[in-house]
Amino acid sequence: MLYDYLIVGAGLAGIAFAETAIQNEKNVIVVSDDSQNSSVVAGGLYNPVILKRFTEVWQSQSQLNLMTEFYAKLEQKLNSKFDYKIPLLRKFYSVEEQNNWFTASDKPGLINYLSTNLIGSNYKSIDAPFGYGEVLQTGYVDTFALIEAYKSYLKSTNSLIEETFSHDKVIIQEEFLEYKNLKVKQIVFAEGFGMLSNPFFKTLPLDGAKGELLLIKAPNLNVNVIIKSSIFILPIGNDLYKVGATYNWVDKSSTPTEEAKLELLNELNELIQCDYEVLEHYAGVRPTVKDRKPMLGSHPVYNNLHVLNGLGTRGVMLAPAMAKMLFDSIEKDIPLDDYVNIRRFKNAFSSLYQNE
Repeated sequence: MLYDYLIVGAGLAGIAFAETAIQNEKNVIVVSDDSQNSSVVAGGLYNPVILKRFTEVWQSQSQLNLMTEFYAKLEQKLNSKFDYKIPLLRKFYSVEEQNNWFTASDKPGLINYLSTNLIGSNYKSIDAPFGYGEVLQTGYVDTFALIEAYKSYLKSTNSLIEETFSHDKVIIQEEFLEYKNLKVKQIVFAEGFGMLSNPFFKTLPLDGAKGELLLIKAPNLNVNVIIKSSIFILPIGNDLYKVGATYNWVDKSSTPTEEAKLELLNELNELIQCDYEVLEHYAGVRPTVKDRKPMLGSHPVYNNLHVLNGLGTRGVMLAPAMAKMLFDSIEKDIPLDDYVNIRRFKNAFSSLYQNE
C-alpha cells in the first residue's frame, strides 16, 4: 500500500495535520512514541490577545473560526467533548491597569476581544478590589482527552505505529519514500521539541521553553472562569483546577522540579485565599522559536519531506490553521505565508542542503 502521508508525532500538530489530510480523502499513517508530551500536559487555553503587550494574536479571528469548526467536527467524529468555551478574566491590580485596559479596548484589532464592562470582585476566595477585565472568545481544549481519543481512533483504523521514529530508515526514491516496510508519498515531521534530533531539519532554530503546571483540588474556590494574573487558574470541573505555568529556557527535560512547584505555589497563595490540595505536577517542553512564530515548510532538496513545528504556547489555536496551511502548500501549491515559512531563516535553511 502506498500512503499519501506518514506523519511523525501525535501531538496537537500531528493530529491536526492527520485529520486535515483525512478530511481531504488522503490516507495516512502516524508514528509516535509519546516522547514529547508538551501537548498532553498543556493547559490547553486559547486566547486571541497577548495580554502582556495588549496586541492581537496574528490572524487571531481566522484561527479561532477554523479552530472552532475543526474541534466541533472532531467532537462529533470521536463522540467526545474537548472544546470548552469559558470566559477569561484578567485581574487588575490598580486603577492604572484598568485605564490601560480600556485604552487597549479601543484598538481596531482588539475591539472584538476586550470587553469594556468592568467585572466586579465576584469570587470570595480572590481579593480583587480593582475587579477584572474580560477577554472574549476564550476557552480551553482538553488536550489529554483529545490526544487519547484520536490515538484510539487511529488504532481502530490501523493507522498508528507506536514506536520511536528512525530517521536513518528513510529511503528517498524517485517517486516515493520508503520507511521500513512502508511506502509513502510525503512525510510530515510534527515532532515538537524532538525535531532537534531530526537530521533533515535540525539546523532550524527551534528553541524550547519548559513549562510546569499543577492540578489542584479546591472545593471552596468556586471559580467558573479562567482567572489570569501572574499565573492562570483554569477550572476543569469537580472542584479541580489547573494552575500554571512556568517558563524555563535552560532546563530542557520533562521532569517536574521542586523549584517550579514552589514558584507556582507562591503565586497561587498570593492570588487565592482558600485551602487546596495539590494532586498532580506536570512538566513538558514547549516547541518555541526565538521569533515566536511557527515553522512550516518543505526541505529544499527533498521536497516530499515537510516540517510542522514551533507552535509554542498557542498550539490549540495554531494547530488547525497551520495544518491547513501546510496541506494547501503541498497539495495545491499555495505559497506559505512568509510569517511562518522556514525560508525566513536564511542561514539555517541554506544549511539544510548539507543533507543532499
